[in-house]
Amino acid sequence: MDQSRRRLLALAGTTAIAAPLSGCGTLLYPERRGQTGGRLDTAVVLLDGLGLLLFLVPGLIAFAVDFGSGAIYLPGGSRADAGDDLTTYRFAGDLTEEKFDRAYERQYGETRDWRFEDAQRIEVSDVEELHRKLAALRASGTVRL
Repeated sequence: MDQSRRRLLALAGTTAIAAPLSGCGTLLYPERRGQTGGRLDTAVVLLDGLGLLLFLVPGLIAFAVDFGSGAIYLPGGSRADAGDDLTTYRFAGDLTEEKFDRAYERQYGETRDWRFEDAQRIEVSDVEELHRKLAALRASGTVRL
């Protein structure tokens, strides 16, 4: 077997094994990582299943990675990160810097070390909506957490 054919086969084999290793859901929906349950995303299950059908071991690894990372679940399920321990503050009238500072110091026991003008206010009705909006802001690059 000549050198170029051997390299081509090695490249094809490496690609066939390495492509599904990270899992389809993990590649397509990185914002879903950290979910611990919920409804399965049929598109991700089908893509992982296709990997399982074509290549047994890489397909199993793709499923394991997607279940392990939580990327196989649709948004709105439970999350592994903060969410259930959120504190709600209601302010009478407009939210001013002074009102915010008092609430921040009560919550964290220290003064803030960032500019109030840089803060973004997001109104949400529940934790799932908060996670969806934060994921969209992260994806757009407009928020740093």
